[in-house]
Amino acid sequence: MKSRNILLAATAAWLAVGLTSVSAQQAAAPAARASASAPQDLTVLPPVPTNYTPKKTAWGDPDLRGTWPIDHLGGLPMQRTEAQGNRVFLNEQEFAEREARMEKSRNAAETETKANKLGMGNWVEMTGAGRRTSLLVAPANGRLPEMTAEGKARMAAGRSSWVKGQTYDWVNDFDSWDRCISRGFPASMLPFRYNNGIRIYQAPGYVVIDLEMIHDSRIIPLDNRPMPPSQVKSWMGASRGHWEGNTLVIETGNIQSGASPINMATIAGIPNNTAEMSDQAKVVERLTMTGPDAIVYEMTYSDPVMWTAPWTVRLDWQRNEGYKFFEYACHEGNVQVRNYINASRAEREKARSAATATPAAAAAKPKTAKN
Repeated sequence: MKSRNILLAATAAWLAVGLTSVSAQQAAAPAARASASAPQDLTVLPPVPTNYTPKKTAWGDPDLRGTWPIDHLGGLPMQRTEAQGNRVFLNEQEFAEREARMEKSRNAAETETKANKLGMGNWVEMTGAGRRTSLLVAPANGRLPEMTAEGKARMAAGRSSWVKGQTYDWVNDFDSWDRCISRGFPASMLPFRYNNGIRIYQAPGYVVIDLEMIHDSRIIPLDNRPMPPSQVKSWMGASRGHWEGNTLVIETGNIQSGASPINMATIAGIPNNTAEMSDQAKVVERLTMTGPDAIVYEMTYSDPVMWTAPWTVRLDWQRNEGYKFFEYACHEGNVQVRNYINASRAEREKARSAATATPAAAAAKPKTAKN
């Protein structure tokens, strides 16, 4: 289950994500702290640099191979506050406040380990956030566009363990992440509280993006093959890639609905973690190496049935070959789906029994003797 902040004690035995190694992961992460002064114009995001020429693979493609974890972006919110307006970067006061919060997170695992304790410090892998106000760079206000009426209706009907007050009666009352199937796409490409590893492999005609969370792997052909029929869908969608100069462009469709397209749980005002996708959902990603250890990752998501406009995120990836992937043993001992169902059924039965109890029945109930 994703609601691990609530179910920590119950799920520690079955969610083997290498908790004792989190502090080592953080120590191995490259410095992600933007210590330089804020840009003079806080509203301008510089364009993606294109003057770096990456080395080539043996077959002539730009070489993106390596480990690119995004744990250093775990503290960066999906969208900025309304008060921040069109500011792409934090001012000095905001940045100091964020760094103070992040410093507690950076030291939490080590503090717990020294105290021989296991808590959120060993679960949450967020080592930085930088100066950006949000992952979103379009729309210009750094906030998600309005949902359509259909989108709002589907959102309200979303099924997930994140939904407060929801009833659970069978496995289809949970999303794909609750059921340890997949975090889905494009959510899997965005930072979360833990398991933020991304690794790229390449072979002639293919790029593979390997993900630490639930160990999904995206196999992306580069040979101009057609998309599969629209009826053929998968949790990660069907992706086709091509090169535009040194930039890898990936177009994805045929995405199976039922997994979260974005980190809904981290966005204020959105009540659950699952926003349904329509069959018109499309994603375009652009990966550009801007240095030997840096990639700018851009993703544009569009779904005219659900959203009134497309939206775009931009992430600055950093190479970290010291980052290790650990087993994500989610299915093993995943008793929480059953527990949710049993508890929900028991609560409803209790409510029905209380509703059917009449005053006459209560009066006929034998009285206990008083001492």
